[in-house]
Amino acid sequence: MTFTDEEIERYARHLVLREVGGPGQQKLKAASVLIVGAGGLGSPAALYLAAAGIGTIVMADPDEVDRSNLQRQVIYADEDLGRPKVEAAADRLAALNPHVFVAGFHGAFDAESADRLVEGVDLVLDGTDDFGVRFCVNEACVRHGKPLVSGAIGRWTGQVGVFGRQPCYRCLVPETPPDAETCVAVGVVGALAGVIGSMMALEAIKTITGAGEPLAGRLLVYDALAAETRTVRVAGDPECPVCGSGGAP
Repeated sequence: MTFTDEEIERYARHLVLREVGGPGQQKLKAASVLIVGAGGLGSPAALYLAAAGIGTIVMADPDEVDRSNLQRQVIYADEDLGRPKVEAAADRLAALNPHVFVAGFHGAFDAESADRLVEGVDLVLDGTDDFGVRFCVNEACVRHGKPLVSGAIGRWTGQVGVFGRQPCYRCLVPETPPDAETCVAVGVVGALAGVIGSMMALEAIKTITGAGEPLAGRLLVYDALAAETRTVRVAGDPECPVCGSGGAP
């Protein structure tokens, strides 16, 4: 896989980076990534992955752009109000990097669509705030053997982790928490979405290029009010309904 002179100039800071270089940039160009949720986390993640030169980005989201999104979903502007998020996001990413192919899925993310979309990509990012969708995405990733970068935010706290066949996301969250909160109900500081979304993009780039140590089987928790981070290990659950003895092969 070769690069044009324009691409060499565009990715110059990657090409001189020891952990990426030419081989790593080729891996990025050959990679396909699915981003589930084109909201607060999907927005910065998509922007940075497009800028990094990911070859194919698939955005999946059923919603239209609302004015309340603009406080943190930096991929959109006033003129996008009322447009499907995946369409507005695709236009922005194409303008940012014409070398990236962007596709959109504007519809409900259920088991059938999850299987179809996950099967066709190399890696998945999930930044949704719906546990049903999160579980569905995780099951499809385990079933098709695709790495999952998961992020979440609320109020002033965010988290990001990378999951494979085991431990999977359901090992961390076996069931929907009874006290689960949403940003609509409790709020979220906009810049936090940028921090965690960018971390998700960074973990995706590390996973694709093989650089460093991704957060595989680990969860990074960021407390923005205290300006503190901590990383915890996620153990595989042998009884997990997805990746355990009674789960997917």
